[in-house]
Amino acid sequence: MEFNIVNSQNSLGKIDMNEARKQAEELEGVFLNTLMSQMFSSIKTDGMFGGGQGEGTWRSMQSEQYANLLAKNGGIGLADQIMADLLAVQENANSYRPAQNNAYALKEGY
Repeated sequence: MEFNIVNSQNSLGKIDMNEARKQAEELEGVFLNTLMSQMFSSIKTDGMFGGGQGEGTWRSMQSEQYANLLAKNGGIGLADQIMADLLAVQENANSYRPAQNNAYALKEGY
Protein backbone atom coordinates (compact mmCIF):
# COMPACT_ATOMS: atom_id res chain seq x y z
CA MET A 1 0.00 0.00 0.00
CA GLU A 2 1.37 3.45 -0.87
CA PHE A 3 0.47 7.02 0.00
CA ASN A 4 1.67 10.45 -1.05
CA ILE A 5 3.35 13.11 1.04
CA VAL A 6 4.59 16.57 0.18
CA ASN A 7 8.30 16.91 -0.45
CA SER A 8 10.35 20.12 -0.30
CA GLN A 9 9.35 21.16 -3.85
CA ASN A 10 5.59 21.04 -3.00
CA SER A 11 5.07 18.09 -5.34
CA LEU A 12 3.62 14.75 -4.34
CA GLY A 13 5.73 11.64 -4.08
CA LYS A 14 4.76 8.05 -3.34
CA ILE A 15 5.91 6.33 -0.19
CA ASP A 16 5.44 2.68 0.76
CA MET A 17 3.20 2.37 3.85
CA ASN A 18 5.25 -0.56 5.18
CA GLU A 19 8.48 1.43 4.91
CA ALA A 20 6.84 4.45 6.56
CA ARG A 21 5.60 2.24 9.42
CA LYS A 22 9.09 0.78 9.85
CA GLN A 23 10.59 4.28 10.04
CA ALA A 24 7.93 5.38 12.54
CA GLU A 25 8.71 2.37 14.75
CA GLU A 26 12.44 3.10 14.53
CA LEU A 27 11.85 6.69 15.64
CA GLU A 28 9.74 5.47 18.55
CA GLY A 29 12.57 3.05 19.42
CA VAL A 30 15.09 5.90 19.51
CA PHE A 31 12.78 7.91 21.77
CA LEU A 32 12.20 4.95 24.10
CA ASN A 33 15.95 4.23 24.17
CA THR A 34 16.55 7.75 25.43
CA LEU A 35 13.97 7.27 28.16
CA MET A 36 15.30 3.85 29.18
CA SER A 37 18.92 5.06 29.19
CA GLN A 38 17.95 7.78 31.65
CA MET A 39 16.05 5.25 33.76
CA PHE A 40 19.00 2.85 33.90
CA SER A 41 21.46 5.64 34.69
CA SER A 42 19.73 6.20 38.03
CA ILE A 43 20.29 2.60 39.22
CA LYS A 44 23.12 2.23 41.72
CA THR A 45 25.80 -0.25 40.62
CA ASP A 46 28.08 -0.18 43.65
CA GLY A 47 29.14 -3.42 45.21
CA MET A 48 31.40 -6.35 44.63
CA PHE A 49 29.95 -7.30 41.23
CA GLY A 50 28.79 -3.89 39.99
CA GLY A 51 30.22 -0.94 38.14
CA GLY A 52 32.99 -0.64 35.64
CA GLN A 53 33.24 0.21 31.97
CA GLY A 54 31.81 -3.12 30.84
CA GLU A 55 28.61 -2.57 32.77
CA GLY A 56 28.13 0.84 31.16
CA THR A 57 28.48 -0.73 27.72
CA TRP A 58 26.14 -3.58 28.60
CA ARG A 59 23.52 -1.20 30.00
CA SER A 60 23.45 0.90 26.83
CA MET A 61 22.96 -2.23 24.70
CA GLN A 62 20.29 -3.52 27.08
CA SER A 63 18.30 -0.27 27.00
CA GLU A 64 18.53 -0.20 23.19
CA GLN A 65 17.19 -3.76 22.89
CA TYR A 66 14.39 -3.15 25.40
CA ALA A 67 13.38 0.02 23.56
CA ASN A 68 13.34 -1.69 20.15
CA LEU A 69 11.25 -4.58 21.50
CA LEU A 70 8.80 -2.16 23.09
CA ALA A 71 8.45 -0.17 19.88
CA LYS A 72 7.88 -3.28 17.75
CA ASN A 73 5.23 -4.59 20.17
CA GLY A 74 3.09 -1.47 20.31
CA GLY A 75 5.32 0.83 22.32
CA ILE A 76 3.66 3.90 23.78
CA GLY A 77 1.70 4.78 20.66
CA LEU A 78 4.23 7.21 19.19
CA ALA A 79 4.59 5.27 15.91
CA ASP A 80 0.80 5.24 15.50
CA GLN A 81 0.68 9.01 15.95
CA ILE A 82 3.51 9.52 13.45
CA MET A 83 1.60 7.42 10.89
CA ALA A 84 -1.59 9.40 11.53
CA ASP A 85 0.34 12.64 11.00
CA LEU A 86 1.84 11.36 7.75
CA LEU A 87 -1.62 10.45 6.47
CA ALA A 88 -2.94 13.88 7.49
CA VAL A 89 -0.12 15.55 5.55
CA GLN A 90 -1.02 13.43 2.53
CA GLU A 91 -4.71 14.33 2.75
CA ASN A 92 -3.93 18.03 3.12
CA ALA A 93 -1.51 17.94 0.20
CA ASN A 94 -4.03 16.22 -2.03
CA SER A 95 -6.80 18.69 -1.16
CA TYR A 96 -4.66 21.86 -1.41
CA ARG A 97 -5.40 23.79 -4.58
CA PRO A 98 -4.18 27.43 -4.59
CA ALA A 99 -6.46 30.03 -6.09
CA GLN A 100 -5.51 30.87 -9.67
CA ASN A 101 -6.12 34.60 -9.13
CA ASN A 102 -4.45 34.85 -5.75
CA ALA A 103 -1.63 37.39 -6.21
CA TYR A 104 0.40 36.04 -3.28
CA ALA A 105 0.16 32.44 -4.53
CA LEU A 106 1.21 33.50 -8.03
CA LYS A 107 4.10 35.59 -6.67
CA GLU A 108 5.37 32.79 -4.40
CA GLY A 109 5.06 30.12 -7.11
CA TYR A 110 2.28 28.06 -5.56
